[in-house]
Amino acid sequence: MPRAPRLVDVSVPLQPGLATYPGNPEFELQPIKRVAAGGSSNVSRLVMGTHTGTHVDAPRHFFDDAAGVDTLALDLLIGRARVIDVPLRGGITEVHLAQAGLREDLRVLLRTPNSALWNSGEAFHQDYTYLTEQGAKYLVEQGVKVVGVDYLSVEQFKKAGAPAHRALLGDNVVIIEGLNLSDAEPGTYEMYCLPLRVTGADGAPARVVLKG
Repeated sequence: MPRAPRLVDVSVPLQPGLATYPGNPEFELQPIKRVAAGGSSNVSRLVMGTHTGTHVDAPRHFFDDAAGVDTLALDLLIGRARVIDVPLRGGITEVHLAQAGLREDLRVLLRTPNSALWNSGEAFHQDYTYLTEQGAKYLVEQGVKVVGVDYLSVEQFKKAGAPAHRALLGDNVVIIEGLNLSDAEPGTYEMYCLPLRVTGADGAPARVVLKG
């Protein structure tokens, strides 16, 4: 009997105290109405940035006249994706990516030691593994259209000019940041990534699930 497909939720839970990139709004869940306090129902207000937790970067994140998150093609965000294990700290270069042997992969998720950072407390870690400008350009050259990373930025912390972001978004490559790939073994999956449909937004939180 064939085994049932396994679903792996690679999104991080949105909850108070969730690590955020310095300078971005922190996540808050504020009670507005509560049954226990005499309200007719429970209603809450969400406070968060467009790049909170697991989220999608649209080209508008760095280019004013580029596509917003609501206009991204769903057929890019749903489909075959490959999880690649990159067990190193520091910058991911074209050399590391070439070793992975990309095979016409449109969607690539980079599984690094970053995924363990989500379980190491609520503080933001500045020394996360990142994609170099050369690595980003290599992915563009290989025809990759979606790049996912397992921490809050594809870019080295406070890298001047944000060259990796610009190399990807400037070529309309969609970036998924804030994944937790701890439970996703290297291999091929069907990916379902649906960012909130926020009109004109530079990015939006997303639920990302892998089926494999």
